[in-house]
Amino acid sequence: MTTEQYLERWRAEDAITSEQATVLTALVRKERFSVFLELNALLYLGVVLFAGGLGWTVREHFANLGDPAIIVSLAAVFAGCMYYCVTRAAPYSTGLVASPSFAFDYVLYLGCLVFAVELGYLQVRFQMLQVNWDAYLLASAALYFALAYRFDNRFVLSLGLSTLAAWFGVRFSYLGFFITRTPREIALAYGAVVAFGGLWTHRLGLKTHFLETYLHVAVNAVLIALVSGAIAADSPEPWLIALLVASAVAVERGIRFKRFAFVVYGVVYGYVGISAQVVRGMHGDTAILSYFIVSGLAVVVGLVVMSRKVGREE
Repeated sequence: MTTEQYLERWRAEDAITSEQATVLTALVRKERFSVFLELNALLYLGVVLFAGGLGWTVREHFANLGDPAIIVSLAAVFAGCMYYCVTRAAPYSTGLVASPSFAFDYVLYLGCLVFAVELGYLQVRFQMLQVNWDAYLLASAALYFALAYRFDNRFVLSLGLSTLAAWFGVRFSYLGFFITRTPREIALAYGAVVAFGGLWTHRLGLKTHFLETYLHVAVNAVLIALVSGAIAADSPEPWLIALLVASAVAVERGIRFKRFAFVVYGVVYGYVGISAQVVRGMHGDTAILSYFIVSGLAVVVGLVVMSRKVGREE
């Protein structure tokens, strides 16, 4: 029997109502389809472009507009976004909270981006904190984390994590923590801190669904640092070994917890690190091209097969 025949039988047996049968039949026939992802992507792109346009306008026309007009205008947009969110948000909960409207998350994200533009403008124009300007980054990250947890927004959480990464780079360089004059050690430290923060808040029961966002950022930071060491370090062997171990852990954890993105991270970063070492010992463009064609195809086929397996288990 076809799906439509099943629906008709269920309707005849009063297992579902006529209205439900009509809706489900339309979905089966593909007369209706979801554009949820497309609309979200357009909204996200629109918010980013709007904030980028604000930043460009401020940079190019600040002399004509004047400091008061720019500061007050940006503050008004930020305040308007925060007012919209505060007046429409559901009460705070440590668990998952659904957005009250389709545009809610994007209004909040826009407010955060406008706040970043204004803070950057204040620093460039007035340099109130002088050499300690990275405190702006830390303050911004703290605000983004607070808003992310209050309004249950992963966009803003990601923004907070990226801002924290920027603060790590600036502050640690000031303190002279660059052991090899590269940011690899900072990236490793940042990844460890982010992973610990995600696991700690998960253990406390605070927005446990945020853990995956923390781990996505932490895993990428650590694997990028290890790949950099395996490719560019003076002694790449220890970095390559660490990369292969970390990649194997990412693949194993991804399979075990049915998170295919982590499998991809482990396979792709591991492949890049191994390929860097293999290519060093090869001579001739033909050999190098043949290696990448064969190995790249093998990696793609392996990921496709693995995705089907993980998908079926999910």
